[in-house]
Amino acid sequence: MDITINDVAERAGVSIRTVSRVLNRSTKVNALTQERVEAAIEALGFRPSARARGLATGRSFLIGMVHNDHNALVLDSVQRGMVREATRRGYEIVIHPTPTADESSIHDVLDFVGRSRVDGLVVLSPVSTVAGLPEALSAAKVPAMALSPTKLKGFAGILVPDERSAAAEVARHLIDLGHTRIALVSGPANAHSARERRSGFVSALLKAGHGLTGEVEGDYGFNSGVVAAHRLLAMDPAPTAIFAANDVMAAGVLKAAAARGITVPRDLSVVGFDGSVLAEMLTPALTTVHRPLGDMAQLATTWLINMIEDLDPPVERELHQPLTLVVGESSGPAPR
Repeated sequence: MDITINDVAERAGVSIRTVSRVLNRSTKVNALTQERVEAAIEALGFRPSARARGLATGRSFLIGMVHNDHNALVLDSVQRGMVREATRRGYEIVIHPTPTADESSIHDVLDFVGRSRVDGLVVLSPVSTVAGLPEALSAAKVPAMALSPTKLKGFAGILVPDERSAAAEVARHLIDLGHTRIALVSGPANAHSARERRSGFVSALLKAGHGLTGEVEGDYGFNSGVVAAHRLLAMDPAPTAIFAANDVMAAGVLKAAAARGITVPRDLSVVGFDGSVLAEMLTPALTTVHRPLGDMAQLATTWLINMIEDLDPPVERELHQPLTLVVGESSGPAPR
């Protein structure tokens, strides 16, 4: 037989209303009663009906993840982080890829919210950087948290990875290894993340008295990394180190180097950005900047659910996340 809320109430010796309050994390239940109800729920293996919870609270218990990112590794990390917290709190995740990352995406996102009836959103870059989006969500009374490479206004919460500083650390790492001919495969110029990474990297090089030996713009995709690397490695003299603005393009650099008979890291050092699982799968293992996207997404989900359930005051919060350079096998001393 299915276990019902009545069974939980009878075992805990409380009213059905009290059980409902515990399930909905009401502050009107004292700690001792809450413990008894939770113990009864655990003992009986009770799982509340999502439909019944929705009718009781006026919520859908759905959270939307909005993105315009083609990097499956990034999306997987974010999704896993969100699911860790959402599942624990009784919510499900609905993923919505919006086709653009410009003003036209505002209507698309609002339409998604209306159709799906999500209780709130976690918005990924570059959609989070679209001008006017946070104001539109606020006007529609949609709680929203954002992940963004730059500081934003208007979201109830924002997590900002310090990508500029991390890219500067990449430059210092290569300089410390003795490299002076250093090239860059940048991300798309219209992406905030690409601009942050380029700015940090180039500024650190200039501060150390170095300039870029060469630069080719990529699109964050693998093939663009291959094409860019071939162009850079055809230079005379060729760079001895290449920083690619994400791991996927760095994988393309490794492929191009192998095709030219260039040994990494003996002849060429390669560094990526993201710290995705791909970095460990490559040969040699990639030196890269680790972004804890899963942890950031989990925290954004915690903030969002707390806001939805009125557990936190509705104030804007901001967290700047330091990033870590993970030195792998793909970077080494400059060739003599």
